Amino acid sequence: MRGKQAPKRPIAPDTKFNRTDLAKFINYIMQRGKKTIAEDIVYEMMQIISDKTQLDPVEVFESAIRNVSPTVEIKGRRVGGANYQVPMAVRSERSFTLACRWLITASAAKKGKKMSEKLAEEFIAAHNNEGIAVKKKQDTYKMAEANRAFAHFGRN
Repeated sequence: MRGKQAPKRPIAPDTKFNRTDLAKFINYIMQRGKKTIAEDIVYEMMQIISDKTQLDPVEVFESAIRNVSPTVEIKGRRVGGANYQVPMAVRSERSFTLACRWLITASAAKKGKKMSEKLAEEFIAAHNNEGIAVKKKQDTYKMAEANRAFAHFGRN
């Protein structure tokens, strides 16, 4: 790695719920710098969640992220001319990032509705330990379990 690692910048909490994790999720939704549109999508998603479940949308958001966040992931390592899928532990920051990414891609893959509605459906499903994003986490765990024999390649 050349040069210095970029410093972690503090992120300002979002305006409505005053939470940094929600502000980070808004930034993941944002495309081409259109933050107000991303905020509208996320806040509308929170409203839909509260209407459909009669629960606090922040709690549904937290539990969905918790249910989708992986603790183990697979990374390819080249050892002696062969490629191995090595299971590795995931840091909490990366775990949150992967959970958000999986939820967004699962929602974006659906057709025929507004993004806020698709996100709300996926978050409610993840809150109930169902849905495409939770399946992605389970598939990752199955791959890690299948390749557990190569875990010693992950240690340096």
